[in-house]
Amino acid sequence: MNDLWKTSLGSQFGAALDMLENAVTACPAALWGDRTQQPEFWYTVYHTLFWLDFYLSDSAAGFAPPAPYTLDEMDPAGLLPARVYTREEMLEYLRHGRAKCRVRIEGLTGELAARRWVFGRRDFSVAELLLYTMRHVQHHAGQLNALLRRHTGSAPRWVGRAQAGRA
Repeated sequence: MNDLWKTSLGSQFGAALDMLENAVTACPAALWGDRTQQPEFWYTVYHTLFWLDFYLSDSAAGFAPPAPYTLDEMDPAGLLPARVYTREEMLEYLRHGRAKCRVRIEGLTGELAARRWVFGRRDFSVAELLLYTMRHVQHHAGQLNALLRRHTGSAPRWVGRAQAGRA
């Protein structure tokens, strides 16, 4: 895989993660854990980070998120976690996802990029799965910013590219 593509992908994926992180840190405590909101702010963050972690894995087989998280997010019944995860827990999970993303992109070769990654109806090359996952993160970062605007009147600014070396 060409270094230009890896650098560009890392910069843009990092920017999407920066936007997610900015929304997490900007969220007021009253909105963070408000179980009456649909969607719930904290849960949208968790959902985004869980699938980031999953899709950055080598395969679906044997995937397990770090403690205290479980595989309940994959349950077709749409189970919510038993409790509201704290902002600090989500920021830690974000750091985990960011590191996993950086390792995945740095290790990307032409052969790995072309390898199939299959889960349910998802059947992507690893390269396409990276783009799909980046779009998923950005979609929910935008959703969180819209929630912030609606509830606080403001939201974090757009991030055009991540700082060098920060996927």
